[in-house]
Amino acid sequence: MKVLAIGATGFIGRHVVPLLVEQGIEVAVLHRGDTDADFPAGVRRIRGNRNRLDHATAELQRFAPDVVFDAILYTEQQARGVVRAFRGNAGRVVALSSGDVYRNYDGFRGKSAAQPDAVPLAEDAPLRDTRYPYRGSGLTFEHAHDYEKILVEQLLLAESDLPVTVLRLPAVYGPGDRQHRLRPYLQRMVDGQAGILLHEQQAAWRWTRGYVGNVAAAIAFAVADPRTGSRIFNVGDEPALSERKWVERIGAAVGWRGRVVAVSESELPNHLKQPFDWRYELWTDTSSIREELGYVELTPLDEALQRTVEWERSTLDRIEPLNYREEDAVLQSKLNE
Repeated sequence: MKVLAIGATGFIGRHVVPLLVEQGIEVAVLHRGDTDADFPAGVRRIRGNRNRLDHATAELQRFAPDVVFDAILYTEQQARGVVRAFRGNAGRVVALSSGDVYRNYDGFRGKSAAQPDAVPLAEDAPLRDTRYPYRGSGLTFEHAHDYEKILVEQLLLAESDLPVTVLRLPAVYGPGDRQHRLRPYLQRMVDGQAGILLHEQQAAWRWTRGYVGNVAAAIAFAVADPRTGSRIFNVGDEPALSERKWVERIGAAVGWRGRVVAVSESELPNHLKQPFDWRYELWTDTSSIREELGYVELTPLDEALQRTVEWERSTLDRIEPLNYREEDAVLQSKLNE
């Protein structure tokens, strides 16, 4: 099997390529050359821009991939480019999508009047009614204006001549995570805080997460298995922990002896208040990829957290110290009750 990987120098993609090579798969990576990635011997490098695939048509056709794995497919225009480039030139596409396509994501951000959909959210759960979730949000990533995974999925899955496997990813964490998903809690633990405050509804709220190594393994499963054509699979680690349990497991990895303290909205310091509706959970059902493809996590939760904590701790000296005065006042009151 020959696989072309697009976006394989990023946070998730760079973990996928070695797993494919270990299976004896011939891999070529399309990249701009801006990021230095240490790939296994034998991995072919094709210089090109994923937004201008037509500029590398000749070399892509010479490689003749059986599967195209696209880790950075964000916009409808990019999806059209994939179809033009690989319809008739590849057997299948594996495209990374996101759990942000579900309607509960709109509700979570206060963008939907619909009642929360039942969790866990299966692949056929209702999708967002809105489009372009990050347009006008103030986020500065490259495709904030035209990012829309729903349109990407719809365009690709409508192609009868190009089978597409869509993988809806969870909140991915691990060494190299640019969003530093563990940092807000870890910083307080390292600073010796006696407690960590959560909104009382947030404490029970669930969100499917995935360690980057496990997510990469699920992607490699899907790339290598021809049964996945024209399908959608949720990806993520099990179980989906409540926020309280998540913080406690991070604490165990750090050796933190504090407590998670749930408080009402009125008791929460202003700097900890978030514009989210915690009734809308982002817990997805990952049973399909497990039952149909036999996927299981490679790295257990405690080991995944240990690895991530070690990396995150190395980054803490680069950020501003926190002022805990308001948090301490609430904690002192609650811990003394």
